[in-house]
Amino acid sequence: MTANGHTNGATERLKTGIKVVVVGAGFGGLGAAIECHRQGHDVEIYESFPELKTLGDIISFGPNAGRIFYRWSNGEVVRRMRPLSIDLRKYGFNIHKYDTGEIVINQKTPEYAEDAPNFNGHRGELHEVVFNYAKDDLGIPIHLGNKIQTYFEDDKEAGIVLESGEKIAADVVIASDGVRSKARKAVLGYEDKPKSSGYAVWRAWFPNKDMLADPETAHFCNNGDTFNGWIGPDMHFLFSTIKNGSDCCWVLTHPDEHDIDESWSFPGKLSEVKEALKEWDPMCTRIISKTPEEMLVDWKLVYRDPLPTWVSPSGRIVLLGDSAHPFLPTSAQGATQALEDGVVIAVCLRRGGKENIPVAVRAHEKIRYDRVRETQKTGESTRDMWHKTDWEKVKKNPEIIQFPRQDWIFDFDAEKNAEETYDDVVKEILAAA
Repeated sequence: MTANGHTNGATERLKTGIKVVVVGAGFGGLGAAIECHRQGHDVEIYESFPELKTLGDIISFGPNAGRIFYRWSNGEVVRRMRPLSIDLRKYGFNIHKYDTGEIVINQKTPEYAEDAPNFNGHRGELHEVVFNYAKDDLGIPIHLGNKIQTYFEDDKEAGIVLESGEKIAADVVIASDGVRSKARKAVLGYEDKPKSSGYAVWRAWFPNKDMLADPETAHFCNNGDTFNGWIGPDMHFLFSTIKNGSDCCWVLTHPDEHDIDESWSFPGKLSEVKEALKEWDPMCTRIISKTPEEMLVDWKLVYRDPLPTWVSPSGRIVLLGDSAHPFLPTSAQGATQALEDGVVIAVCLRRGGKENIPVAVRAHEKIRYDRVRETQKTGESTRDMWHKTDWEKVKKNPEIIQFPRQDWIFDFDAEKNAEETYDDVVKEILAAA
């Protein structure tokens, strides 16, 4: 245990005897499993994908996630993630007006504390670091290629039934199985349909070869890491170069017309992107034109009303991360909040003990629910701030268009908060029972 009372990944607590099954090996599921391991629980992960693939593009982790990563083996995981992440301490974030291309403001990148770093990098590459840490360093069993047929629980245990028919029982199941979670029905008792947010994101990640070949775009790639955003009516275009300019990544949030019942991810068409940007700064189209079409995806942004509960009737199945609360990308907090969930459920289970799992699980929900909801709202408020910009007001005060970096989000220590509030929250739950 470290001096501040927190354990790191290498210093395990005494075993609790609590058997935890985590469903899903994304960042939320891996984080929950690692935190359960740190808190002394016996944990295994079941994942439907048959193999690990480095899929995806840019993902952000705020310092409230960096604080969690740093506690894993005394900063070892942070050291592995750093070279894969964008470094904007020199460059900052240039915010452009959509049509003229003028830089309205350069938002400086703050210096983050060593034990609470900030990461922006390729989702697949950072995921591989965390996956390998859980599997190889900590020895957490990760069962790939196991699709879940259904969830079950009673007063004594909970578990999953695999499509093979095999039944896996545990004291508690953490369902981190994403926006299409099968566990939601077990928790709510009914099918909860997702809604379209009204927006989708064209997104791409590609090497810098064609960018470097064009004198108009080469400067984005031969001066280290860069980050530029063009803000306009009902759309915003964010472009990054990463790993010292060797990789390029962009996302364009745009209104979405597709029916929610269709597939949530479509191959993107460069012609559609160019049409959407025809009135914008020509530099945007120039960047888009360097993108290999096979690297382009049109990704629907799914939204859900806040669920009435994340916890099943018997208190032994809990939804975590996107399965409980999907975030819009403009919050830049979706994966981070899933990590915070994992920290808190692991602490609550240890504090409650094997005999009090339903109370511990409900305490987790009570500790997390309001913070998650307030953080979720920042995705909508940032999107609306950018998409409905009053340029006259921005002229007078350019700072109003900066990406918000709220202290109440970034300075939060999920582990410390859970330790400090657990007893009082349990008293409230028991008093209301």
